[in-house]
Amino acid sequence: MSGGSMHSGLLGLVCLAIASAICCSSVGSSNNIMCLESERHALLQFKQGLVDESNALASWKSEKDCCKWRGIACNNQTGYVTSLDFSFSYDPYLNSTEVPLRGEISPSLLELRYLNYLDLSYNDFERTMIPKFIGSLSQLKELKLAYANFSGTVPPQLGNLSNLHTLDLSSNDFEGMVIPKFIGSLSQLKELKLADANFSGPVPSQLGNLSNLHTLDLSKNYYVRSENLEWLSHLSSLRYLNMTWLNLSEAVNWPQSVSKPTLLTELQLSGCNLPDVNLRSLSFINSSTSLQLLDLSRNSLNSSIFYWIANVSSNFVHIDLSFNKLEGPIPDVFTSMLSLESLTLWTNQLSENIEDSVKTLSCAENTLETVDLGANRFWGSWPDLKHFSKLRELYLDSNQVNGSLPESVGQLSSLETLFLSWNSLSGVITEAHFLNLSRLQYLSLSGNRFSINLSSDWNPPFQLTDGLGMSSLKVGPAIPKWILRQTNLTGLYLSNAGLSGSLPTKFWDLFSRLSDLDLSMNQIHGKLPNLSSTSSSFVNLSSNLFSGALPSFSPMLRQLYLSNNMFSEPLSSFCATQSPNLEYLDISKNLLSGELPNCWMQFQDLQVLNLGKNKLSGKIPSSLGNLQKIMSLDLSGNLLSGDLPNCWMHFQNLRVLNLGKNKLSGKIPSSLGNLQKIMSLDLSGNLLSGDLPNCWMHFQNLQVLNLGKNKLSGKIPSSLGNLQGIVILRLHDNNFSGELPSLENCTGLLMVDLGNNNLSGKIPTWIGQSLTNLVILRLRSNEFNGIIPFSLCNLATIHVLDLSHNNISGGLPHCFNNISALAYDRDYGFIVELVWKGIEIEFPNITGLRSIDISSNYLIGKIPQSIAIMTQLISLNLSRNNLMGKLPENFGNLKMLESLDLSRNQISGKIPASFASLNFLSVLDLSYNNLSGRIPTSTQLQSFDASKYMGNLGLCGPPLTPNCSRDGATQADDNKEHDKDGLISLGFFISVVLGFVTGFWMVCGSLLLKTSYRYAYFRFLDNAKDWIYVKTSVYKAKVRRTLQR
Repeated sequence: MSGGSMHSGLLGLVCLAIASAICCSSVGSSNNIMCLESERHALLQFKQGLVDESNALASWKSEKDCCKWRGIACNNQTGYVTSLDFSFSYDPYLNSTEVPLRGEISPSLLELRYLNYLDLSYNDFERTMIPKFIGSLSQLKELKLAYANFSGTVPPQLGNLSNLHTLDLSSNDFEGMVIPKFIGSLSQLKELKLADANFSGPVPSQLGNLSNLHTLDLSKNYYVRSENLEWLSHLSSLRYLNMTWLNLSEAVNWPQSVSKPTLLTELQLSGCNLPDVNLRSLSFINSSTSLQLLDLSRNSLNSSIFYWIANVSSNFVHIDLSFNKLEGPIPDVFTSMLSLESLTLWTNQLSENIEDSVKTLSCAENTLETVDLGANRFWGSWPDLKHFSKLRELYLDSNQVNGSLPESVGQLSSLETLFLSWNSLSGVITEAHFLNLSRLQYLSLSGNRFSINLSSDWNPPFQLTDGLGMSSLKVGPAIPKWILRQTNLTGLYLSNAGLSGSLPTKFWDLFSRLSDLDLSMNQIHGKLPNLSSTSSSFVNLSSNLFSGALPSFSPMLRQLYLSNNMFSEPLSSFCATQSPNLEYLDISKNLLSGELPNCWMQFQDLQVLNLGKNKLSGKIPSSLGNLQKIMSLDLSGNLLSGDLPNCWMHFQNLRVLNLGKNKLSGKIPSSLGNLQKIMSLDLSGNLLSGDLPNCWMHFQNLQVLNLGKNKLSGKIPSSLGNLQGIVILRLHDNNFSGELPSLENCTGLLMVDLGNNNLSGKIPTWIGQSLTNLVILRLRSNEFNGIIPFSLCNLATIHVLDLSHNNISGGLPHCFNNISALAYDRDYGFIVELVWKGIEIEFPNITGLRSIDISSNYLIGKIPQSIAIMTQLISLNLSRNNLMGKLPENFGNLKMLESLDLSRNQISGKIPASFASLNFLSVLDLSYNNLSGRIPTSTQLQSFDASKYMGNLGLCGPPLTPNCSRDGATQADDNKEHDKDGLISLGFFISVVLGFVTGFWMVCGSLLLKTSYRYAYFRFLDNAKDWIYVKTSVYKAKVRRTLQR
């Protein structure tokens, strides 16, 4: 090698070394570049506007280089701040202990000229508006403001962010503003999230301009609608679309529109009220075939949706069609879905042998992990699932699956959730059923007919974490040891499980992680310990034998049900409970005493409060007015007294108010008119008096009004006629007077009970013309007069018609056969008091009941033949009228009759032979008519006492007389019967004596106590005596003069 070449070689090495040194030097210097002082200063100014209670920004003091501060990222070459991420401060899904940042967003951020990433999510900006200056951060590519408690409107300046790739404004409150149209001009957008942000109005079609968009989430904006989804077809890059809970009821083109984005892999349209369209008539050429996740749950889709599913993709991984109207079997469309991992068809009307359903899904037996067929109508025996090796979740609850559970279910080793509750499964459950279920986290066997045969020493292969449901199974009397070993449970459901005795001493310590606990409908007794250290949010101990004072409960408590126990002592002990999130509280049907406590201000989230049927006394505290979220308040069946409080203006959300069966007095306050959302109002069974306020026009949502059994008086206000939604109206047992105001606009009325008042006038014809849905009409014990209007024959669905004890005259309408003949059984849930078989009884429901009572009036004429057509009639009372003529020959057609009273009329002729067909009669009274002839022979008719036939002079035969040898009974029998007249009784004589004594002392007492009355009385006697003497003397003189002639 020559010297020149060596020299050039060395020179090259030197140059390479120098170049390497320079390069390394530049890299090293770039790692040492610090943030700009101006930007550091801007960030410190930004921090000054924040409230950092968790000291999350502690590093912003200790570190001089702001690029090393928490949440800050810089460009390695220039030192410019490029990223500001404050979403670290709080994440609700990670149960973060850090408190969200609060305060104001300083405009000093404008100094960060190269900022391309800004995330302020999961903080609390206290309902301030999004700052307008953010629209000047021109380099921003990602803007995330989710869950930041922003309010107001979205500033239009954000439309200037032309480089924006991601915009997330989810979970804020934009107060019903329309989704801004300018978002459609952000042409670089790839990800747009506006979920749960309280937008409203139509979806702007300008969103169709976002051709680069791959993610669009508009879900949970409940007042946003779209009548035409054609704009979706332009989003050629769209992969994820979520419009859950938007109103798409007018979007008839939804199937074609959501099929157009060919890259779409996830589609969520749950709860959109999708219109019912004929999917079989549509063409899906050039539609998406890439869909993997489909959620169309909570719509009203029919089974034709399966046709659309078959045409849009065969690559489905997740399908959710729950809460629809799907019918029939699971279709063959699923036989081609080889990648299906999750299928949810819960709450439909699918009906098929469950074994055939599993065969249809067998093509995915190697991939299926979740199968939810719950709340349908599947039937048949347990299917063969042994080849579904990856099955993790199986829901077959609330179907009609029967037979025994095979032990092979214990071989599904991947199973984590097994939901079999509320079927007709039977057989013995043994340890073999759980042999290899080591991964099981949730087990629900409730509501079947299983027999549990598990050893007391059994140690299960699983440790349940999510829940155990064995309600309505024979688990007790003691809680088995294997259940007590499931100490990681968060849900335990043992309602109606045959448990008795007291709970194990360490029960509450063993299950310290329980969130849900249901031990209702057992026979567990004992006192409850202090439960303030537990973590339960749902506790149901109702219908047991727990006693003693109420303890304090978990601060996480949301729902507490303790009804139908024996808890006693004052309710004030519950005030120790510090549960600010408590929503439902039911302590009804116990023995709680004392006054209502005054601590309700600490339960301001309470929505349902039921303290009914205890022994609470005193006045209703005004502090109940603090329960501004309350929707249902029940204090009925106690000993509460005093006036109604005047705090009702605070109960803006109250739907149900029940203060019935107390001792409340005074007038009904007009402030009740503030309860404009009230649906049920019950003040019955109190001592309320005075006139009804005339404010009912404000109660447009009222469906149930019960003011019965008080001392209310005056006229029924006409404003009741404005209650167009009213269903039940009960004003019975008061002192209302005057005529009935028009209720003809209240066409939804099912029950009208105005009995036991002083109402007068004629029965209005509009009752039968407008209230055609009436089930109960009760006008008994008033002063109504006139005839029964023929329009009542229009009440085809009436179950109870009670017009008794009035002054009604005229005859029975011949069209009465329309009543009850067309009525059908339905559980209306009414509670009504009826005179049934001579006794006033409270009926909890009227299913199967048909009753007509027009007794104690002035009816005349014959009983019409058509009455025998009412074959469903159970009770008929026409007694104490002036009815005459013969009984209809076909009376025996009323085969369902249990009670018949025709006594004290003038009915004549023979008892029809068809009476022998009345096999269900348990009450009969035909006494005191003009009936004659032989009593028909039947087991029923001869079983009644003779008094039920007496007072009919020509009637004979058992049980009235031994035989009918003569046409009627003997005169002696007649006299005896006459003496046994119900009017001449011990009560009659007592009434005569009391009447005499009362009348005597009313006259003589007034003369003794009132001097002026006494003088006037004796002056009257003297004048009367003189007048009689003069008249007598004159008369004698005339007679004497006549005789002398």
